Amino acid sequence: MDSSPSRALWRLLEPLHAVTYFSPEPLDALRAAGYRGFWMGYFAGRAAPLGAVGPDVVEAVFANFAPARVARALPAAWDFAPPAAALAAREQGSAAALRRVLGEAHLADRAPVLEVAVGLLEQVVAAAPVAGRPLFAANRAVQAAPDPLVRLWQLATLLREHRGDGHVAALVAAGVGGRESHVLHALATDTPAEVYRTARDFDDAEWQDHLRSLGERGWVREGRLTAEGRAAKAAIEQATDLAADPPFAVLTPAELAELRTLLHPLAGRVAASGDLPLDSPMGLDLRTLGGR
Repeated sequence: MDSSPSRALWRLLEPLHAVTYFSPEPLDALRAAGYRGFWMGYFAGRAAPLGAVGPDVVEAVFANFAPARVARALPAAWDFAPPAAALAAREQGSAAALRRVLGEAHLADRAPVLEVAVGLLEQVVAAAPVAGRPLFAANRAVQAAPDPLVRLWQLATLLREHRGDGHVAALVAAGVGGRESHVLHALATDTPAEVYRTARDFDDAEWQDHLRSLGERGWVREGRLTAEGRAAKAAIEQATDLAADPPFAVLTPAELAELRTLLHPLAGRVAASGDLPLDSPMGLDLRTLGGR
């Protein structure tokens, strides 16, 4: 059992949110909207709640992408389609992916369950502070969808970005850069460096530079985290949890347990679908949900 309610729920909400990056339906919808290539669709879709922003804003808020990668997508994406088109594509495409993965019959049988989960998540979102959380605030300003499945995706996205905003703040407070945080996390979780080379545009030189930087702080020795490095990583994760936990206090322990019970089979179906990669920068082990 996770002692942090936000971490426990993140494990279940992240798969529901992440279909927007990996499932064919949202990727096709973003392509049909006019965006060219995976990365233009990614940055347009995720940044759309912020408006027609440029690369500097996205680099600052997302915090961990290679600047050249962002600059190739933005602001050019807005010449192909406006943020409203990206919002519609990602929401409808993500709901279509969840509908396929979860199954129409399953969703029909569990419609009351879905309504209860949405209601509980809406209470948490309503209690969440917006100060210092730009992605959460921008997503909260998006109109709530009447379709319960779209709304579930919206709520998963809201709490995911709320936690992410807090994580960026924890990294900044610890003096860890966004790119450096990938190397720290890879070492802490034994995630292959190749995952980050592919998904976050690292080359060997940049990876080694961050290893040296972490080594100078005493956090890495001979390519492995030291005790000091493990403690620093744990402190960052604890700070992330402490910043994300307060909104969940609006629910009773029984309601929190019920929410976990309601969401677990949904997250498990997404994990087992094959849509999401087992190794990714998300930091989530899908195997714990019954994935491949």
